[in-house]
Parts: sequence; C-alpha cells; structure tokens
Amino acid sequence: MNHNPDDLIILFNGLFREKHRTILVKGSDEPEYLPASEPDGLARVVFAHGFFASALHESAHWCLAGEHRRTLHDYGYWYCPDGRTPEQQQAFENVEIKPQAIEWLFSLASGSRFHISVDNLAGNGAANEQGFRANVRKQATHYLEYGLPERAQAFFETLRHFYKTSAHFAESWNLDQVRIAATGMETDQTRTPETL
Repeated sequence: MNHNPDDLIILFNGLFREKHRTILVKGSDEPEYLPASEPDGLARVVFAHGFFASALHESAHWCLAGEHRRTLHDYGYWYCPDGRTPEQQQAFENVEIKPQAIEWLFSLASGSRFHISVDNLAGNGAANEQGFRANVRKQATHYLEYGLPERAQAFFETLRHFYKTSAHFAESWNLDQVRIAATGMETDQTRTPETL
C-alpha cells in the first residue's frame, strides 16, 4: 500500500480547511502548530520532514486540542526536548497517551505501521515503557469502544474509507495490540489526563 503524505494533506484539508480554518502542511525540521495570524487566515499543523507517521501524530494532537488551545502556538505547551530527566519524561509520557492512542488508530485506519515513541533517545529512555505502552493501548481501546473526539473520529473514518481498511480493521487491531502492548502490561500508576 502506498503511504504518500500528500494524500493525508488532501484528506485532512478537505475535512478541516473550511470548517476549522486549519490545514496540514509538510515542514522541514521540527513539527509545530501555528495558529492563524489573521482573522480570516488559516492555522497550520506542520509535520516533520514530510514523514507519513509525523503527519498522523501531529493530526492527532490537533484533533485533541480544544478551541482555546488551537489559538496558541504549539497549543500553549512548553516542549521539553530529548534528554529529559526521569520526572520530565514521566510528565511527557502522561500527556502523550491520548495523542499516541489516536495516532495508532489513524495508522491502522491507513494501513500503516504504528511505532510507539517515548522520544527520549538522548536521555534515559522511557520512565516506564511497559506502563506507557499499556496506557496507550487502554486509551485506544476506550476510543474504539466509546468513540474518538469528534474531529479525530471524522479523520479516522475518512482514512478507513480512503485506504479501504474497514473490512479488516478489527483483525488488524487485535494483531497490533499484541505487537505494541500485550494484555497484562497494565500499570496501576496514576496518570494525569492531557489538559485541553
């Protein structure tokens, strides 16, 4: 299956350009969210290096962000770069559960391979990788059972239709759960939900 990020741009922009005045665009280096700078302007969800997976991940963040957060550069979050302390890494993992769960579902909907990311190569890696994986799986399961946030649900359905993955989605999901986070990896660790 061909996974051209230009297809994601067309699909995302077709859904959200007019209704939410937001477009998905290729960036060069770091991903970022740029709110509209003029009243009739367009906000931009910028994904890194033209990577398909980055486009899905940044789309997931945008689909989670509430109305106020979408008026702020990078949704108003301070990003602590790679090389985080264990405390900073734990905070990162807590806020990445929902976007990575959505990205995972977007990946399956588009027939692409999802890779969970703790994004801390220059640091000590994950604070609790098994727990993080289990929490992402639990969140994705919750979304499948109760529905995704409205914009995420619309993009998810569009991806399933475009990539023709609906018929085998349940089978793909069951197989991928074992690959990403087999049952039994749950953690009792308290997690802070992402503030929107």
